[in-house]
Amino acid sequence: MLSKKTKYGIKALTYLAKQQHGVPVPISTISEMENISLKFLESILLTLRKSGLLGSKKGKGGGYYLLKNPDDIRMTTVMRVLEGPIAMVPCVSLNYYEKCDDCPNEAECAVHHLMIQVRDSNLKIYGETSLADLINY
Repeated sequence: MLSKKTKYGIKALTYLAKQQHGVPVPISTISEMENISLKFLESILLTLRKSGLLGSKKGKGGGYYLLKNPDDIRMTTVMRVLEGPIAMVPCVSLNYYEKCDDCPNEAECAVHHLMIQVRDSNLKIYGETSLADLINY
């Protein structure tokens, strides 16, 4: 299940992508327009800023803005920044692989094989979807 952090992060990024590129948007505006708790949104936007997706400006006329063109922001990046591993189990993760403690043989594990298919399907969708695609819905 998608966490609220990721859901709200995608909503905030989509809102920012619809604004004039490089012009800071106050966090209070994003919070109000997307119906996201201001305190929770602050934490999410800070994570996105630290990852290099957002820039920020303090003071009067300050706020958050995209550092990249929406066409260049893939959902794989957003998902990994906000959600962590895309794989549902660690034994199929590309970036966060860990062997499952309860599995004697991955090659014969039905769950492992199923989750590889799920991971690959998710990666295909996330990889083919940019932030620009989301603002066109």
